[in-house]
Amino acid sequence: MDETKPQSGSLQFQDRDFALLRGLFECRVMTADHVATLYFDGKREYTKKRLQKIKAAGLIGERKRRVNEPSVLFLTRRAFLLLKSLGRLSGYPSLGANSFEARATVSELTLRHELEIMDVKASFHSALSKSDRFSIVEFTTWPRLYQFAVSKGTYGTDTPVKPDGFIRIHEKEAGTKGFAHDCFLEVDRSSETQDTLAARASCYVEYYRSGGFAKWNGAELSDYKDYPYRVLMVLKTAERRNNTAERLLQNNPPILTQVCLSTMAEVASNPLGAIWIRPLEYRVATAGTLFSSDRPTPSFGYRRQPEREKLVEDRIQKHCLLDG
Repeated sequence: MDETKPQSGSLQFQDRDFALLRGLFECRVMTADHVATLYFDGKREYTKKRLQKIKAAGLIGERKRRVNEPSVLFLTRRAFLLLKSLGRLSGYPSLGANSFEARATVSELTLRHELEIMDVKASFHSALSKSDRFSIVEFTTWPRLYQFAVSKGTYGTDTPVKPDGFIRIHEKEAGTKGFAHDCFLEVDRSSETQDTLAARASCYVEYYRSGGFAKWNGAELSDYKDYPYRVLMVLKTAERRNNTAERLLQNNPPILTQVCLSTMAEVASNPLGAIWIRPLEYRVATAGTLFSSDRPTPSFGYRRQPEREKLVEDRIQKHCLLDG
C-alpha cells in the first residue's frame, strides 16, 4: 500500500487542508477548537465534518482520552509522507519518517503545556482576525526554528534557549510598508522556579543587546537597536505574575520593560486588550507600600500575600500589547 496516498479517494484537498496538516506537523498536537479557529474561520460544525473526512483518509489521528476531555489530534505518518512527497514541508528541518514519529510522540507530562501554547496561538489568531490594522505574519511554535544561545557567566558558557513561540505581527501604516512587532513567547509551566524564569529572561535581554536577534534577521550585530522585540510571559495566576515581576526587578541589572507579563485567563479572553504589565509597572504600583520591590526580601520561605495581589490589581497600570 502506498503510504503517501490517502486511504479514501473521496477526499478532495483544499488549501486549508494542507495548511492544517502543515500546522500539525509543526505544533504536534491540537484540539478541534484550535483547528476551527486557526484554519476554518471559527466554523466549528464545518470543522467537525472536515476533520471526519481527513481522519477517514488516514491523515489525522486522535489520542486516547478520558471522558469529558477534548479530543487531541496529531499528524499521522501517512500525512507526513504525503506532505513530504508533495514538497509541502519546505522551510522546516528535514526529517525522516522515524525522526518524525519520535518528535510527534508527545508525553502526557508535556501534552498539557503544548495545548496551552496552542490556546495562546488560537487566541491571538482570533483577536487579530478582527483587526484591519494588525495581522499575523508568523506564529511559530517549533523551538528548533528560532532557538538561540547566549554567552553568559564567568567562563562565557553558551546557554541555550528554546522559546515556546515566536510571533511576528504586521502593522499597517499609510504611505509605508508598515511595521513588524516581534515577540517571543514563554508559557508558564508553574513547576519552574522564579530564579529559572529570571535566568531565561536575562538570556532574552542578552540576545537583544548582543545583536544576536539582529544577526538572525540578516543584519549586523551593531544594528541591534533596529530589531527590538518583547518577551511575552503568560503565567497561571496573577499571584505568580506578580512574583515573576518582583523577581525580574531583583535582577542585576533589573529587567524593567522588555518582558511583558499576563495571565492565561486574560490572554485567552483578549490578548490585544489592556492585560499586560511590565516589571516597571509593578515597581510603580508597589512603591511606598509594604510590598515595594525596594524593600529587603525576607529570608524565610515563600508565603501567600493576598493583600499584595489586591493592591497590585487595584493600582497597576496595564497596557495593550500593540500600543505605541
